[in-house]
Amino acid sequence: MKTIAALQTLVTAASLDIEPTPAELDAIDQEMPLIRAEVELLDAQIMTIDRPANELDARRVRRARNRVMAARRDLTNRTRTVQSDGAA
Repeated sequence: MKTIAALQTLVTAASLDIEPTPAELDAIDQEMPLIRAEVELLDAQIMTIDRPANELDARRVRRARNRVMAARRDLTNRTRTVQSDGAA
């Protein structure tokens, strides 16, 4: 039986207790409305997995999907505004 050994040294971070930077936290904070909308959509879809979808379920999924699209639009517009203001 042959033993398998790594041919390269492991590449790991120097410290495993690295905290997010303020810039990363700001980016997460800006994306939070989209994250919440996606979680709401996922919740609505999960509710319809094990049963036939009725009109109320279909409406709930449709509204959640619309909220995700609106949050994506707002995030994209906000990002473009920041980039164009920063470039000027």
